[in-house]
Amino acid sequence: MGGRILGGRSMGVGGLFLVLALFPLLDRIPSHLDILIFIGIHAIVTVGLCLLTGYAGQISLGQAAFYGLGAYASGLLTTKFGVSPLPALLAGLVITGAIAYVMGIPILKLRGHYLAMATLAFGIIVYLAFVEFKDFTGGPSGLPGVPPMRIAGLVFDNDVKRYYLVLIAVVAVLAIARNVIRSRVGRALRSIHGSEIAAETLGVDTTKYKLQVFVLSAIFASLAGSLYAHHLTLVSPSPFGFIASVEFVVMAAVGGLASIWGAPFGAAAITLLTEAIRRIMPHLLSYASGEHEVIAYGILLMAIMIFMPEGLVAGTADLLRRVRRARVGAAKG
Repeated sequence: MGGRILGGRSMGVGGLFLVLALFPLLDRIPSHLDILIFIGIHAIVTVGLCLLTGYAGQISLGQAAFYGLGAYASGLLTTKFGVSPLPALLAGLVITGAIAYVMGIPILKLRGHYLAMATLAFGIIVYLAFVEFKDFTGGPSGLPGVPPMRIAGLVFDNDVKRYYLVLIAVVAVLAIARNVIRSRVGRALRSIHGSEIAAETLGVDTTKYKLQVFVLSAIFASLAGSLYAHHLTLVSPSPFGFIASVEFVVMAAVGGLASIWGAPFGAAAITLLTEAIRRIMPHLLSYASGEHEVIAYGILLMAIMIFMPEGLVAGTADLLRRVRRARVGAAKG
């Protein structure tokens, strides 16, 4: 029975990626590809957040900072120092990982809402740096002229090419995350989430594992930021503020914090919802910024936590199982 379920799940995931691989052949509308590219970029950040929060139990409200560090690393290295896009992306991963490592040592000693406040403060500091260091980052106007990604002579200069690049990146990130949670590290992270004190008594080096997953989630966010920069060819501070961090938390919660496979669905749900509001109800835009946007995400997050605490994917699957059992019971009755 378990084998059939596992096989069905694998076939479902494979079928989904097959459809996504064929999508540009079925739908050539540029705006649709652009939305899918952003869903993929957001999914990469969300997978890292699921590992950090859902598996290790470490709350973070500063993922947008690492997202922005990756974007600005790629943007600055390519526009101001003439570095090729791929080495700039890799350098961004190293720089962001190093910053996460240094920041993680003191921050991860905190727990609960103190940890959330510390990561929030870190995110605000990074955002203000993007805004205030105008001579270096371009300030609020941003940094234009970021070149498209180039790998082995192949230039990703249109949406179709960038779509496949992001899709490959999402698959790679999901594969890495899957290997992590199925390894000894994953078991250690789950034990930390259950109880740090109990994990320590069993010989788990909680400090090491928390720091490792914190750095890994930051590297994922940096990768997403670099892909964002080379897709838009412009980097500005606004996408990397507090609102973005809240969006990522909501995406992770919607997809299921303890489900890396739910992360892309959570990213898709929130990205499509935001896009729908922008296109269908443009008169709401004046009310969908700043504090109002935070309130909207807060309401959505509360609804998910109340009605589907395990996330959209697991909650929907559980609902379908209940409906199926009810139908079987009614048929027998």
